[in-house]
Order: sequence, then C-alpha cells, then structure tokens
Amino acid sequence: MDRVLGAIADPTRRAILARLAESDARVTELAAGFPISLNSVSKHVRKLEEARLVRREIRGRDHVLSLNAAPLSEAAAWISHYQRYWTDSLAALDEFATGKKPTQRKPK
Repeated sequence: MDRVLGAIADPTRRAILARLAESDARVTELAAGFPISLNSVSKHVRKLEEARLVRREIRGRDHVLSLNAAPLSEAAAWISHYQRYWTDSLAALDEFATGKKPTQRKPK
C-alpha cells in the first residue's frame, strides 16, 4: 500500500492514471498529453508500474500501457476506515457553528 499511496501522491501520476482509465495508450501517445519530456513521463510510468497500477505490454516496438486499478482497493479501504472520523468532526463543527442541537447519527 505504501507504493500505491506514494505513486498517487504526485499529480502527474494521477493524471496518467486518469488518462489510462479512458483507454490503453502507447508511452509516446501518453507523453504527448503532458508538458514534460518523454523521459520524465517514462519515469512517472515506472513509479506506477512499481506500484502495480500500470501494466506494460510490448507489441513489436510499441510499449502499450493499461490501467490496473486493483491495487487502489486496499488504499481505498484504508482511507474509508478513517472517513468516519472526519465526517463526525465536520458534523460537530457544523453543530457548533450553526448552534443546532446534535442530531442522531446512525452507527456505522
């Protein structure tokens, strides 16, 4: 999970994942959509491959990349576990700021 969280911490890598969520792409096609060099995009892709978020298939001279979203599920589950803490905190802040009485919350 550390590699996944590290990989998605970078906005360029998140943009690469968003692009690959639309369709598979060759590395050169992917790089054309970014204002950085092909070499820089390749470095970002390698980080995503290390986190197993991107698969590479070599077809002749083309390197075709595809999204592998499965590793995101563990990170999503971990984040979801802590969601109740910030949800409860925001509800308490709302109650304090508006002067409303606490409402009954359904247990999770």
